[in-house]
Amino acid sequence: MPASSAFVTLSGLQANLPLELPRDFVPIGFVALQPFLLSVAASLSAKTLPELIALAKQKPGELSYATTGRGTLTHLTGEALQQRAKIKLLMVPYLGGTSQALSDVISGRVSMIIDGYPPLAGPLQAGSVRALAVGSTKRLPDFPDLPTVAETLPGFSPGGWLALVAPAGTPDAVVHRLSDDLRKAVLDPTTRTKLETTGNYPNPMSPSELLAFIQAEQKTWKPVMEEIVRNP
Repeated sequence: MPASSAFVTLSGLQANLPLELPRDFVPIGFVALQPFLLSVAASLSAKTLPELIALAKQKPGELSYATTGRGTLTHLTGEALQQRAKIKLLMVPYLGGTSQALSDVISGRVSMIIDGYPPLAGPLQAGSVRALAVGSTKRLPDFPDLPTVAETLPGFSPGGWLALVAPAGTPDAVVHRLSDDLRKAVLDPTTRTKLETTGNYPNPMSPSELLAFIQAEQKTWKPVMEEIVRNP
Protein backbone atom coordinates (compact mmCIF):
# COMPACT_ATOMS: atom_id res chain seq x y z
CA MET A 1 0.00 0.00 0.00
CA PRO A 2 2.37 2.73 -1.22
CA ALA A 3 1.79 6.42 -0.69
CA SER A 4 0.85 8.45 -3.74
CA SER A 5 4.39 9.73 -4.29
CA ALA A 6 5.56 6.24 -5.25
CA PHE A 7 3.55 6.42 -8.47
CA VAL A 8 3.00 10.11 -9.03
CA THR A 9 6.07 12.13 -8.06
CA LEU A 10 9.07 9.86 -7.73
CA SER A 11 8.65 8.33 -11.17
CA GLY A 12 8.63 11.80 -12.69
CA LEU A 13 11.92 12.81 -11.11
CA GLN A 14 13.81 9.52 -11.30
CA ALA A 15 13.75 8.03 -14.80
CA ASN A 16 15.05 4.62 -13.70
CA LEU A 17 12.79 4.16 -10.70
CA PRO A 18 11.43 0.58 -11.07
CA LEU A 19 7.85 1.38 -10.08
CA GLU A 20 5.29 1.68 -12.80
CA LEU A 21 1.58 0.96 -13.01
CA PRO A 22 0.37 -1.27 -14.64
CA ARG A 23 3.74 -2.66 -15.76
CA ASP A 24 4.89 -3.73 -12.29
CA PHE A 25 1.69 -3.67 -10.25
CA VAL A 26 -1.97 -4.52 -10.63
CA PRO A 27 -4.37 -1.96 -9.10
CA ILE A 28 -6.73 -3.43 -6.50
CA GLY A 29 -8.60 -0.56 -4.92
CA PHE A 30 -8.52 2.85 -3.32
CA VAL A 31 -8.12 3.13 0.44
CA ALA A 32 -8.42 6.81 1.34
CA LEU A 33 -7.79 10.41 0.40
CA GLN A 34 -5.47 12.47 2.59
CA PRO A 35 -6.24 16.14 1.87
CA PHE A 36 -3.39 18.50 2.65
CA LEU A 37 -3.74 21.37 5.08
CA LEU A 38 -2.05 24.64 4.21
CA SER A 39 -0.97 25.78 7.66
CA VAL A 40 1.12 28.70 8.86
CA ALA A 41 3.04 29.74 11.94
CA ALA A 42 0.74 31.25 14.56
CA SER A 43 2.89 34.38 14.50
CA LEU A 44 2.26 35.03 10.79
CA SER A 45 -0.15 37.89 10.16
CA ALA A 46 -2.14 36.05 7.45
CA LYS A 47 -5.35 34.56 8.81
CA THR A 48 -6.75 33.26 5.50
CA LEU A 49 -5.37 31.88 2.25
CA PRO A 50 -6.21 35.09 0.32
CA GLU A 51 -4.33 37.06 2.99
CA LEU A 52 -1.35 34.69 2.65
CA ILE A 53 -1.32 35.16 -1.12
CA ALA A 54 -1.52 38.94 -0.71
CA LEU A 55 1.36 38.88 1.80
CA ALA A 56 3.46 36.72 -0.52
CA LYS A 57 2.91 39.19 -3.34
CA GLN A 58 4.12 41.99 -1.08
CA LYS A 59 7.21 39.96 -0.11
CA PRO A 60 8.18 37.82 -3.12
CA GLY A 61 10.54 35.00 -2.14
CA GLU A 62 10.54 35.95 1.55
CA LEU A 63 7.82 33.61 2.84
CA SER A 64 9.03 30.02 3.19
CA TYR A 65 7.23 26.69 3.22
CA ALA A 66 8.39 23.39 4.69
CA THR A 67 8.18 20.14 2.74
CA THR A 68 9.17 16.55 3.43
CA GLY A 69 11.76 16.65 0.67
CA ARG A 70 12.35 17.71 -2.92
CA GLY A 71 10.05 15.96 -5.36
CA THR A 72 7.51 14.90 -2.76
CA LEU A 73 3.84 15.69 -3.16
CA THR A 74 4.08 18.41 -0.52
CA HIS A 75 6.81 20.04 -2.62
CA LEU A 76 4.71 19.75 -5.78
CA THR A 77 1.75 21.27 -3.94
CA GLY A 78 3.85 24.27 -2.94
CA GLU A 79 5.06 24.71 -6.50
CA ALA A 80 1.53 24.43 -7.89
CA LEU A 81 0.30 26.94 -5.31
CA GLN A 82 2.91 29.42 -6.54
CA GLN A 83 1.95 28.86 -10.17
CA ARG A 84 -1.78 29.22 -9.59
CA ALA A 85 -1.59 32.15 -7.18
CA LYS A 86 1.23 33.86 -9.12
CA ILE A 87 3.43 34.20 -6.05
CA LYS A 88 7.03 33.31 -5.15
CA LEU A 89 7.80 31.26 -2.02
CA LEU A 90 10.99 29.74 -0.65
CA MET A 91 10.91 25.93 -0.37
CA VAL A 92 12.70 24.43 2.65
CA PRO A 93 13.08 20.63 2.45
CA TYR A 94 13.26 18.54 5.62
CA LEU A 95 14.60 15.02 5.16
CA GLY A 96 13.86 14.39 8.83
CA GLY A 97 10.13 14.50 8.14
CA THR A 98 7.25 16.63 9.35
CA SER A 99 8.24 16.59 13.03
CA GLN A 100 11.54 18.29 12.22
CA ALA A 101 9.84 20.83 9.97
CA LEU A 102 7.15 21.60 12.54
CA SER A 103 9.63 22.84 15.12
CA ASP A 104 10.80 25.55 12.72
CA VAL A 105 7.25 26.49 11.73
CA ILE A 106 6.15 26.69 15.36
CA SER A 107 9.12 28.94 16.15
CA GLY A 108 8.30 31.16 13.17
CA ARG A 109 11.58 30.48 11.33
CA VAL A 110 9.53 28.97 8.49
CA SER A 111 6.23 30.56 7.48
CA MET A 112 4.15 27.63 6.26
CA ILE A 113 3.89 23.85 6.19
CA ILE A 114 1.95 21.63 3.79
CA ASP A 115 0.94 18.20 5.07
CA GLY A 116 -1.93 15.91 6.00
CA TYR A 117 -3.83 16.23 9.25
CA PRO A 118 -2.24 13.46 11.42
CA PRO A 119 1.21 15.05 11.96
CA LEU A 120 -0.33 18.51 12.35
CA ALA A 121 -3.08 17.54 14.79
CA GLY A 122 -1.21 18.35 18.01
CA PRO A 123 0.15 21.77 16.96
CA LEU A 124 -3.22 22.72 15.43
CA GLN A 125 -5.07 21.85 18.63
CA ALA A 126 -2.46 23.69 20.70
CA GLY A 127 -2.73 26.77 18.49
CA SER A 128 0.98 26.81 17.65
CA VAL A 129 0.16 26.53 13.94
CA ARG A 130 -2.94 27.77 12.13
CA ALA A 131 -4.69 26.02 9.24
CA LEU A 132 -5.74 28.38 6.45
CA ALA A 133 -7.29 25.94 3.99
CA VAL A 134 -7.72 22.24 3.24
CA GLY A 135 -7.18 20.51 -0.09
CA SER A 136 -10.45 18.58 -0.11
CA THR A 137 -13.11 19.00 -2.79
CA LYS A 138 -15.56 20.24 -0.15
CA ARG A 139 -15.32 21.37 3.47
CA LEU A 140 -14.68 18.54 5.89
CA PRO A 141 -17.41 17.66 8.43
CA ASP A 142 -14.89 17.83 11.28
CA PHE A 143 -13.69 21.29 10.17
CA PRO A 144 -16.77 23.06 8.81
CA ASP A 145 -15.25 26.51 9.29
CA LEU A 146 -12.02 25.68 7.43
CA PRO A 147 -12.28 26.79 3.78
CA THR A 148 -11.09 24.57 0.96
CA VAL A 149 -8.14 25.68 -1.16
CA ALA A 150 -10.47 25.58 -4.17
CA GLU A 151 -12.63 28.32 -2.66
CA THR A 152 -9.69 30.64 -3.37
CA LEU A 153 -8.04 28.78 -6.27
CA PRO A 154 -10.80 26.95 -8.19
CA GLY A 155 -10.02 23.39 -9.23
CA PHE A 156 -7.04 23.04 -6.89
CA SER A 157 -7.54 20.25 -4.32
CA PRO A 158 -4.09 19.04 -3.26
CA GLY A 159 -3.65 15.95 -1.15
CA GLY A 160 -2.14 12.53 -0.85
CA TRP A 161 -3.86 9.18 -1.06
CA LEU A 162 -3.39 5.51 -0.33
CA ALA A 163 -4.13 2.67 -2.73
CA LEU A 164 -3.74 -1.09 -2.57
CA VAL A 165 -1.83 -2.82 -5.37
CA ALA A 166 -0.52 -6.33 -6.06
CA PRO A 167 2.40 -7.69 -8.10
CA ALA A 168 1.89 -7.84 -11.85
CA GLY A 169 0.54 -11.22 -12.87
CA THR A 170 -1.75 -11.64 -9.88
CA PRO A 171 -4.79 -13.62 -11.12
CA ASP A 172 -7.87 -11.53 -11.95
CA ALA A 173 -10.04 -13.58 -9.61
CA VAL A 174 -7.74 -12.75 -6.69
CA VAL A 175 -7.59 -9.06 -7.63
CA HIS A 176 -11.38 -8.72 -7.76
CA ARG A 177 -11.89 -10.65 -4.53
CA LEU A 178 -9.39 -8.39 -2.76
CA SER A 179 -11.00 -5.31 -4.30
CA ASP A 180 -14.47 -6.34 -3.09
CA ASP A 181 -13.16 -7.11 0.40
CA LEU A 182 -11.30 -3.79 0.55
CA ARG A 183 -14.45 -1.88 -0.40
CA LYS A 184 -16.40 -3.57 2.39
CA ALA A 185 -13.62 -2.92 4.89
CA VAL A 186 -13.20 0.82 4.28
CA LEU A 187 -16.96 1.38 4.24
CA ASP A 188 -17.48 -0.48 7.52
CA PRO A 189 -18.80 2.23 9.88
CA THR A 190 -16.25 1.54 12.61
CA THR A 191 -13.31 1.42 10.20
CA ARG A 192 -14.50 4.48 8.33
CA THR A 193 -14.76 6.48 11.55
CA LYS A 194 -11.25 5.46 12.61
CA LEU A 195 -9.86 6.44 9.20
CA GLU A 196 -11.61 9.80 9.15
CA THR A 197 -10.44 10.77 12.63
CA THR A 198 -6.87 10.41 11.35
CA GLY A 199 -7.45 12.54 8.25
CA ASN A 200 -8.03 9.64 5.85
CA TYR A 201 -11.29 9.71 3.88
CA PRO A 202 -12.41 6.45 2.22
CA ASN A 203 -13.28 6.58 -1.47
CA PRO A 204 -13.72 3.04 -2.85
CA MET A 205 -12.74 2.36 -6.46
CA SER A 206 -12.67 -0.69 -8.69
CA PRO A 207 -9.31 -1.78 -10.16
CA SER A 208 -10.07 -0.04 -13.47
CA GLU A 209 -11.24 3.13 -11.70
CA LEU A 210 -8.06 3.17 -9.62
CA LEU A 211 -5.86 2.83 -12.70
CA ALA A 212 -7.68 5.71 -14.38
CA PHE A 213 -7.40 7.80 -11.19
CA ILE A 214 -3.63 7.24 -10.90
CA GLN A 215 -3.09 8.05 -14.57
CA ALA A 216 -5.09 11.26 -14.13
CA GLU A 217 -2.98 12.19 -11.09
CA GLN A 218 0.20 11.60 -13.09
CA LYS A 219 -1.10 13.85 -15.86
CA THR A 220 -2.08 16.56 -13.36
CA TRP A 221 1.29 16.70 -11.65
CA LYS A 222 3.53 16.15 -14.68
CA PRO A 223 3.76 19.86 -15.68
CA VAL A 224 4.66 20.79 -12.10
CA MET A 225 7.40 18.14 -11.98
CA GLU A 226 8.77 19.29 -15.32
CA GLU A 227 8.95 22.86 -14.02
CA ILE A 228 10.87 21.65 -10.95
CA VAL A 229 13.34 19.79 -13.17
CA ARG A 230 13.80 22.87 -15.37
CA ASN A 231 14.23 25.21 -12.42
CA PRO A 232 15.61 23.18 -9.49
